[in-house]
Amino acid sequence: MARIPIEDNFDDVINKTQRGLKITDEQLAQRAEVSAEDLAAVKGGKPLFPVIRRVARHLRLGPDALESLAKKEWYPEQPNFPRGFAMSNTTFEDMTVNSYLIWDSRTKHAAAFDSGANCDAIIDVIKQEGLNLRYIFITHTHDDHIADLAKLAAVGSPEVWASELEPVDFPGAKTFKENAHFHVGELSIKTLFTFGHSPGMTTFYVTGLSWPLAIVGDSVFCCSMGGSPTNFEDQYRNNKDKILPMPKDTVIASGHGPLTTLGQEKQHNPYFAR
Repeated sequence: MARIPIEDNFDDVINKTQRGLKITDEQLAQRAEVSAEDLAAVKGGKPLFPVIRRVARHLRLGPDALESLAKKEWYPEQPNFPRGFAMSNTTFEDMTVNSYLIWDSRTKHAAAFDSGANCDAIIDVIKQEGLNLRYIFITHTHDDHIADLAKLAAVGSPEVWASELEPVDFPGAKTFKENAHFHVGELSIKTLFTFGHSPGMTTFYVTGLSWPLAIVGDSVFCCSMGGSPTNFEDQYRNNKDKILPMPKDTVIASGHGPLTTLGQEKQHNPYFAR
């Protein structure tokens, strides 16, 4: 697979954070002691590093991590799964979206997470590995994540599951509560509600593979997190309380952008690095 670009630029992080915290341009410029013109330039993508650092401090962002993102000087080291894990990256309108498949090598039981815009690559893996797709789990119901759900659900007879806070409109779909547990062979899946970007955004914490795995939807991206103009504080709190305490070698499998690890994000994600 070609290298997947980091989802957000530094100005995306600044803009979504300012919007989420409901801070006006005038307020931010005054607090950061920068000119309105310089703030506008930075928000438009111009890498004025002293301004970026000043603004970061007043948006609860790590200045070093935000400056590094602006310089495009870091990309996450990609974790290796020898078996039992596949990732698909497909195009939806002007962006790309990720979907995932895990399976137990002994029983050949499998679970998919979202369908993405096109699930053909996931179906190919299911056929090549001779897998029995038992579950389809939905991180959230935004169109880009479930665009090909019907085709994926037609592979065998998998159960389709989504959060009780954000049910998916699909025949026969079921809902789970927080801290629900599922098993796929020897793999264990735990549900964590990391809502904010959407009402029922769910992180699925998977153990039993080569590395702990958190399939986080749009809760967290490499070097960023999903935006929310209305529930930003909920999302920030849920990420901090439910994702950050995971082991540092946990692989973060996001809805957009490349794979990363929690340890790398604690160093390079402006929301978590200090």
